[in-house]
Amino acid sequence: MKTLYVVTHPQSIHHVEGKVGGWYDTGITDLGHRQAEAIAARLANLCAGQASGLISSDLLRCSQTADTIGRQLQLTPRLTPDLREMSYGVAEGKPQAWLDTRRLPVPEEGGLDDTGGIEGAESRRQTASRIYRAMDEILADPADCQIIVTHGFALTFVIAWWIGMPIDSLGRVNFPVKSGSITHLAENSQWKSRAVVTLGEMAHLANLA
Repeated sequence: MKTLYVVTHPQSIHHVEGKVGGWYDTGITDLGHRQAEAIAARLANLCAGQASGLISSDLLRCSQTADTIGRQLQLTPRLTPDLREMSYGVAEGKPQAWLDTRRLPVPEEGGLDDTGGIEGAESRRQTASRIYRAMDEILADPADCQIIVTHGFALTFVIAWWIGMPIDSLGRVNFPVKSGSITHLAENSQWKSRAVVTLGEMAHLANLA
């Protein structure tokens, strides 16, 4: 059975600064490092005895998380820009309020190609296209258990790819989770069906503050 554990990076500096993330490349905070250790410990239990691979967004908040997981599970992370968060163009690194007051509403026909009028921002279609490409490569890997480290909104497109949603259907879909979560995806080898076993599990962070 093919198993994927998808991690959303823990607390990042841009979170506490109240700044727009996207491709704005900040690392994780001191709390984020403790959260990453807890994520790694949980994954060590979940992946015990299974052949594993580890792939991550190349942005610092994910690569730092992947390094912590890699040390715990004795895996070398493979980094790719295809698993990055959606780009917010000129808004990245600016206060979230700056973006909130300038972003245009999504048109009634849906948001697949919408960029909110923000210069340089990605659409859902553009974001999904590169994440789907990354997921095609991950599935081709023979490892039974794969760990993916990505971002909160990017997770939506990982799940959509997993359940076979065509990109043209992604204009409205969203699977919201919190930072530092683990989502469990599994494929039944007999029926070739794919399940979202858990979405955004957070129990491993319960004792951290």
